[in-house]
Amino acid sequence: MSAAPLRSPTLRPHRMKKEESFLGKLGGTLARKKKAKEVSDLQEEGKNAINAPMNPSTVDIHPEDTLLEENEERTMIDPNSKEDPKFKELIKVLIDWINDVLVEERIIVKQLEEDLYDGQVLQKLLEKLADRKLNVAEVTQSEIGQKQKLQTVLEAVHDLLRPHGWTIKWNVDSIHGKNLISILHLLVALAMHFRAPIRLPEHVAVQVVVVRKREGLLQTTHVSEELTTTTEMMMGRFERDAFDTLFDHAPDKLSVVKKSLITFVNKHLNKLNLEVTELETQFADGVYLVLLMGLLEDYFVPLHNFYLTPESFDQKVHNVSFAFELMQDGGLKKPKARPEDVVNLDLKSTLRVLYNLFTKYKNVE
Repeated sequence: MSAAPLRSPTLRPHRMKKEESFLGKLGGTLARKKKAKEVSDLQEEGKNAINAPMNPSTVDIHPEDTLLEENEERTMIDPNSKEDPKFKELIKVLIDWINDVLVEERIIVKQLEEDLYDGQVLQKLLEKLADRKLNVAEVTQSEIGQKQKLQTVLEAVHDLLRPHGWTIKWNVDSIHGKNLISILHLLVALAMHFRAPIRLPEHVAVQVVVVRKREGLLQTTHVSEELTTTTEMMMGRFERDAFDTLFDHAPDKLSVVKKSLITFVNKHLNKLNLEVTELETQFADGVYLVLLMGLLEDYFVPLHNFYLTPESFDQKVHNVSFAFELMQDGGLKKPKARPEDVVNLDLKSTLRVLYNLFTKYKNVE
């Protein structure tokens, strides 16, 4: 096998740009008009109707959500669900991801509903992720203009997602109406489709309050809405393998598998006076994976190709991604695991990667 292609990591300049843009971030997000909200007596009366004896409810409904036409309905997240730690984590991870992607645009998102509803940030996000330019007006203040932009952006999103079986759970009206559930469904789909270097919390579900107007009275019901499942299911990887079975049905045999893999990797890493005792943590930064591939394929990996002492999440992802490239150069299939999963200490992902190496190189001295 030929020597690994030389390439210099590009993460350091990227981090520098993020630092340089810090003052830009402090300057705030894209300029846009926020509609002033005034609460009239009628709105307040409508709010109180929610708690009327005929229709008991402990949910704090926003006054605007009570101004419904007959048979019209509106949905909102139950306040208790908003306090769920996994729900908060999902929002934080998505906001951090958007801001990281758009750092060079000097855009910073603080609140998903307020910053994404008009299509401006969604346009920039999709253009950056898909590396394409959308034919839309840059700034639109009118509601009609905003919805036209949203329509164009969402059509582009749908063209990307539908061929891969994604269920579309949002539309122009729900996004422009600042429906957080719809916005979250959209962002989760984009993050999974573009293999974002993030780890979304799994099995996030919220209680949704549905407000309907029937015969002049407001009625509320609660339904559960699932926002995330498992990473593998959201990535479309429904096929199960031996490790799924091992974790689900034979956890007692897990220690045997781990011991075998530790013996295998140490047989080679000992040549560099390195030793592994914990599979979960010691491969997470990618260094041992890169060095192991060099030992297995009998070549020296130039140190400037990877970070020998990675400090950031991105640097660790770079190392694991680079190790995956070396594996494919060695004739292995592309690993089922994502580099981000290995970095995030996902044991099943790490075991899959090491077991593939074990299967091919177990007889290598």
